[in-house]
Amino acid sequence: MLYYLFEFIEQKFQFPGATLFQFISFRASLAIIISLLFSLIYGRIIIQFLKAKQIRESVRDLGLIGEKEKAGTPTMGGVIIILGTLIPVFLLAKLENIYIILLIISTLSMGAIGLVDDYIKIFKRHKDGLKGKFKLFGQIFLGAIIGSVLYFHPEVTVREEIRIFESDKNIKIQEVFNHQKKSTLTTIPLIKDNAFDYSDLVTWISPAMKRYTWAVFIPIVIFILTAVSNGANLTDGIDGLAAGSSAIIVIALGLFAWVSGNSIFSDYLNIMYIPNVGEVVIFVAAFSGALIGFLWFNAYPATVFMGDTGSLTIGAIIAVIALIVRKELLIPLLCGVFLVENLSVILQVGYFKYSKKKMGVGRRIFKMSPLHHHFQKMGYHESKIVTRFWIIGIILAVLSIVTLKIR
Repeated sequence: MLYYLFEFIEQKFQFPGATLFQFISFRASLAIIISLLFSLIYGRIIIQFLKAKQIRESVRDLGLIGEKEKAGTPTMGGVIIILGTLIPVFLLAKLENIYIILLIISTLSMGAIGLVDDYIKIFKRHKDGLKGKFKLFGQIFLGAIIGSVLYFHPEVTVREEIRIFESDKNIKIQEVFNHQKKSTLTTIPLIKDNAFDYSDLVTWISPAMKRYTWAVFIPIVIFILTAVSNGANLTDGIDGLAAGSSAIIVIALGLFAWVSGNSIFSDYLNIMYIPNVGEVVIFVAAFSGALIGFLWFNAYPATVFMGDTGSLTIGAIIAVIALIVRKELLIPLLCGVFLVENLSVILQVGYFKYSKKKMGVGRRIFKMSPLHHHFQKMGYHESKIVTRFWIIGIILAVLSIVTLKIR
């Protein structure tokens, strides 16, 4: 809204300084400041409200050190992250931008699903919350919307260079033309010619199959969104782990959005230029500020938990940003913390069922899953576990950024 206000002022009155709002860097700086201030100032008020309404965490007895002290801590704190993100976005972003619209839809829809899940756990006294099939349906439905828009919407384009060679009196002349086109191109890391087209997954059958690329692309989007959302949910098990890890991931994705949306830097780095994607930097800045502000209260010992309201939402947002900047194939590296948490649960459950069927007694690979609980069982303090996971997350983020040049 402020963007449109200052655009109007600049056009009508030529007011000095109004043109600053045309710059993404300036609006991104304001976004992170506003989101941080909101989270730090109003976060405390929201926490007091949650306490007053008895919206508190009921901790299951898992035999972990310090878990009893967590009982009664306010939950649903993900509301702080959601509001801290959306308020600066509504104030500073171009709201007609298709990528901003997708991110707002993702935030509100997954936030609503998480809110219902937390509501059922707290007020209906059902410890499992919303049934898994309903959460999965919500993730699939959102993934289908995101995939369909990314595939069909005319404003979701990439820039393509066309080189035309002409010969004039034995002198070859090369002309380069840039134009935007609809494409299902994405980026494969660590490969020189790193563009991959999802249409290749069907055109090997017949070139005519290209029109059905959506039938492959949309399920892939659904899988990515569901996997990352659930990964963030599983990671949210000890104080500060999910919020801190997510902030690291999002900042790296913000850098990808900035260089992919800047024609100069995309040319220099020889990466895909994505028109209009620079606006995503505003959302990333607001989201990062909200996560860091929330971390102020969620760091050990936590005075608030994000609940599924926050964890499902941040996972979905990360997935959508990665898809928008066409770096979704970097997710296993960039979101490595989420990946190992997911895998630890899959391996633990799978091996337990397999060993019980084969040997009659279920056996475990880890002392407990997700993986952070395994280290707790080994006697590590949760603050040490969180700090080391953050360090690993930073290393993975740096390696992901390095892939821009190493091919």
